[in-house]
Amino acid sequence: MRIIRPMNPSLSPSLFPGAITDVAGLEVGHFTHSLRPTGCSVVLARAGAVAGVDVRGAAPGTRETDLLDPVNLVQQVHAITLSGGSAWGLDAASGVMRWLEEQGIGLPTPYGQVPIVPGAVLFDLGVGDARIRPDAQAGHQACVNASARAPAQGSVGVGAGALVGKLLGMARAMKGGVGSASLTVNGVTVGAMVACNAVGDVRHHETGQWLAGARNAEGTALMNTQAALLQGQSPQALLAGTNTTIGVIATNATLSKAQAKRLAQVGHDGLARTIYPVHTQLDGDTLFALATGQHSDAPDMLLLCTLAAEVTARAVVNAVMSAHSLQVGAQHWPAASELSAAA
Repeated sequence: MRIIRPMNPSLSPSLFPGAITDVAGLEVGHFTHSLRPTGCSVVLARAGAVAGVDVRGAAPGTRETDLLDPVNLVQQVHAITLSGGSAWGLDAASGVMRWLEEQGIGLPTPYGQVPIVPGAVLFDLGVGDARIRPDAQAGHQACVNASARAPAQGSVGVGAGALVGKLLGMARAMKGGVGSASLTVNGVTVGAMVACNAVGDVRHHETGQWLAGARNAEGTALMNTQAALLQGQSPQALLAGTNTTIGVIATNATLSKAQAKRLAQVGHDGLARTIYPVHTQLDGDTLFALATGQHSDAPDMLLLCTLAAEVTARAVVNAVMSAHSLQVGAQHWPAASELSAAA
């Protein structure tokens, strides 16, 4: 099997700049559970935002995605919730709804405001006590914690229990996390926040360096999982859906629901540039897109799509490079920075 040595510390990449909160009108809040590595994160759009979604993984856990179809009625959402805890984590969105209702935010109806809160979850039940999951109170607290400042990255919120590189087994995986990045061109800003819990390995899309993933039996070097699969090595049997990369792409441009869906679709190009393999039967990869409409010029979709793929890739890199190593009982999952320093 081919072995990829850890990065030379002098070549360790710095974090990409910017955050999804550089898109005016958005706030981000994290809740990190104190009892085990899990949590949830919320992207708030108090004034509402046009939204789209694209699901590429074969084992998604999602909420309120059908209403984002361009042919369906509801035109705006008020938050996106990303949570650990597998399907149980979908309950975090209920707490986000409760917080928005307390603020008087939602879709007006004769019976009160109805907050629209789509969401997606990742599987982190194998890290610590699986009976401890993000719930509605966790989602509510993430909203209380939200601000327009650049959000924390790495082992926080939805990224607290995220791991990457599990095709050779959980024991040889590494720490994943949540990351964010943004770019602005000609007054148009596109940002992304991504929680990377992929079954595959993570590579820097600009330098080609392998950052995090499956390690050799000694735990001292990275294995190129994709190369191993191509050479005929069988992966360890894993339960479908026990992985997943989920995230939100946002822009200040004015978009229709169909254009927002296109933005979510091309965001997956950023995942494909950084995660190997990606969109597998074992992952539930899901990306949302938000458009706040604060930049009123006609959108240049070619530019927006280019930016969306790039900031998504950057957010994945930031997610693993910001993560901290994790110890649960006798199991130790190193972070990319730790393995790099050990080299």
